[in-house]
Amino acid sequence: MLYLIILCDILFWVLLAAGLAARYVKGWKRLGGGILLCVPLLDVVLLGATVISLKGGAEVGIWHGLSAAYLGFTVAFGHDTLRWADEKFGRRFGGVPETPREVLYGRDRVMREWRSWLRFLLAYTVSCALLIGMTWFVGGVERGALLLAWLNPLTKILIYSLVWPVIVTIRPGREPEETAPRTTAE
Repeated sequence: MLYLIILCDILFWVLLAAGLAARYVKGWKRLGGGILLCVPLLDVVLLGATVISLKGGAEVGIWHGLSAAYLGFTVAFGHDTLRWADEKFGRRFGGVPETPREVLYGRDRVMREWRSWLRFLLAYTVSCALLIGMTWFVGGVERGALLLAWLNPLTKILIYSLVWPVIVTIRPGREPEETAPRTTAE
């Protein structure tokens, strides 16, 4: 299972690079888009392999739980990773102009940080649902205890990730002061 998780992670980056290279370097937009559409299929393959492994009577291992955690985080953060890579690749190889990064402060910054934390919550929820589902699938807690062991680190990640939005809520930052260019008369 560990090797399949590593393979899926490597294939994620290979398909991402191939799709973006086809899109921006070669100018094959349709082929690049098709390759990028294959990226989420890796999650389906990983989930299917995990279910087949468990259904086949394999001993439940810690790696089955890692596959659930991996799937939860790719569901929550995969799209943003694709978009980020697309923007970077487009600027570097496709002549896409760089969009200036917006400086957020105050309410806008607080909202962005809480939306980011909600993505962690989504990853946590999907991962926990998969872990509980797999535990039920293998016949209960007696056989699936190693799966439920993942709830501890996932819960810690969720709690620790809560620190940053709370800090930003308390101290959201101020609007940057406009600095007008000085003239010689001043």
